[in-house]
Amino acid sequence: MSTAKVVFLPSGRRGEFPIGTPLLQAAQKLGVDIDSICGGRGLCGRCQIVCTEGSFPKHGITSSLEHLNAFTATEERYNQERKPMAAGRRLSCHTYLQGDVVIDVPPDSQVHKQLVRKAAEQRDIVLNPSVTLHYVEVTEADMHDPKGDLQRLLDALEFEWQLTGLSYEFNLLANLQTALRQGQWAVTAAVYQNKQILAVWPGLRETVYGVAIDVGSTTVAAHLCDLSTGAVLGSSSLMNPQIRFGEDLMSRVSYVMMHPEGAAALTQAIHDGLNTVLGQLCQDQAIQREEILELVLVGNPIMHHIFLGINPIELGGAPFALATDESVKIKASEMGLQIHPAGRVYVLPCIAGHVGADAAGVVLAEEPQLQAEVTLLVDVGTNAEIVLGNRDQLFACSSPTGPAFEGAQISHGQRAAPGAIERVRIDPLTKQARFRVIGSELWSDQADFAEAVAGLGVNGICGSGIIEVIAEMYLAAVISTDGVIDGRLAEQYPELIIPNGRTWSYVVYRDSAGQMITVTQNDVRQIQLAKAALYAGVRLLMDKMQVQQVERIRLAGAFGSHIDVKHAMVLGLIPDCPLDKVSSAGNAAGTGARIALLNQEARGVIETVVRQITKIETAVEPKFQEYFVEAMAFPHKTDPFPHLFAVVEKPTESGAIVDDSSQRRRRRRV
Repeated sequence: MSTAKVVFLPSGRRGEFPIGTPLLQAAQKLGVDIDSICGGRGLCGRCQIVCTEGSFPKHGITSSLEHLNAFTATEERYNQERKPMAAGRRLSCHTYLQGDVVIDVPPDSQVHKQLVRKAAEQRDIVLNPSVTLHYVEVTEADMHDPKGDLQRLLDALEFEWQLTGLSYEFNLLANLQTALRQGQWAVTAAVYQNKQILAVWPGLRETVYGVAIDVGSTTVAAHLCDLSTGAVLGSSSLMNPQIRFGEDLMSRVSYVMMHPEGAAALTQAIHDGLNTVLGQLCQDQAIQREEILELVLVGNPIMHHIFLGINPIELGGAPFALATDESVKIKASEMGLQIHPAGRVYVLPCIAGHVGADAAGVVLAEEPQLQAEVTLLVDVGTNAEIVLGNRDQLFACSSPTGPAFEGAQISHGQRAAPGAIERVRIDPLTKQARFRVIGSELWSDQADFAEAVAGLGVNGICGSGIIEVIAEMYLAAVISTDGVIDGRLAEQYPELIIPNGRTWSYVVYRDSAGQMITVTQNDVRQIQLAKAALYAGVRLLMDKMQVQQVERIRLAGAFGSHIDVKHAMVLGLIPDCPLDKVSSAGNAAGTGARIALLNQEARGVIETVVRQITKIETAVEPKFQEYFVEAMAFPHKTDPFPHLFAVVEKPTESGAIVDDSSQRRRRRRV
């Protein structure tokens, strides 16, 4: 029997097969990563390859297009009826060996496609979803063969896809016979983890969907993904409907403590909210809920427990016991979530009592366990979740930062919304603030500012604005290292430094009617308390790891995406570090959920890594209070911050600054 050699790139796998062997069959026998849903019938077009011509001495092959059969009628039909293939491409299922060839499998034809995550630090996501589609042609029912239709389907899946021992959802039986006959005995089966049939559709189906969800205490964000390509097709979000039971986490736990029915009400609220956001995604992308087959979810421990219908009271006090710190797998229908009736939900594992599945998502996205550098991950919310470590060891804790960074407990604080001050700069000489508001790119000292914000207003200060205005007040010597607004400046700047009872306030903005937006002494204190708690938690982890320097910092979450890293370090919100090593990780928790949705092997990775993290409970650490008190100062009472003050001029404690033009140029910041 005549044979021919074939080498597949980029894997380098090679073999020798009889003349006339389909390339797809050869690839599958060699374990080459090549995609196909239709089982080699030339319908799906996913198995496209390219023959590379030339001499390959390394492989002992001279490859030529003439060593393959001519374009087939099936390929012509695919080009005309489906989607024209790029020049030089063939369908491997209908391309047959006639001689030695080198075959390239393009990235879009590989099962485990690599999806580049667009972020400051790029990393690939290998596409390997838990739900896969398999097209089969089932033997028709026959009076002489009394086998049931389900058994015929199982036989076809075993014969064509080597899927053995499959279980199935009971509700599959209700629609199976209709699907088989509508598809003229050709159907597409959705199989979960190569173990269970979830759904069957008539004919060839190429796409099903999954949704990655980040349940935050304030916002629920969801991302609809095509499970066959990994593409994010749309995103939607809404305010967490639990807010009506309390703005922060502990107030919701308190609500449950005071109202026996409270836990069920909170659970129902988040389930209703998720159904709303899922409905919005389906409407935006013109798909049906039944086309969504899996949800992957992250959230802090209290959101995690409430979503699962677990009473969160035990998380309200020591020892902050989790009901489970393992991942959770459950049917969506058991949670009342409106996707396919057989759809699945996967919830990432929690790390500790106040370090949740959202922190696990951040770890999955950022992979500190693979880094040589000592990496600090901070997800700032009403409770800051902190992970520190590298490839040698990882530590985690949480710190009670409170809601100040989100605008709560601040006199003119507000959530990030149009009209909120988000950027602030203060002239060290005049003490005058200039600012930008959400919804406009203009600064307040620019000519067209008033006209640009006429429809927005200047309504308050959001989290990023609070960070910047207090950092700028420190740099401009309006407040001292200890956080005291310098009342001595009132004589020189009476329009900016105004009395407020026994303390002073700083005027950021005054409108034509005399209405003011100010920063009070109490506002400064609230930020000091929040940032000191965060910094003290970081210092404890540094102690446990026995390091004096953090080499890399990633700020996660919406808050981390919007704050200026220099101002965060000026406040002492984060430890000293080269500024070019401090960056935003974006919604890293949501990215982690998306990775777990698109790659089922990543679930095993995070489940293993979480078990290897050393958890530190700040509430019982004797040094926490000491570190907390030292961290109240700006940026810190004892830590010197050499990297910061190499690029930022350290202010004097005196409010008086020499009026020198060269100094003015040097100290103007943009």
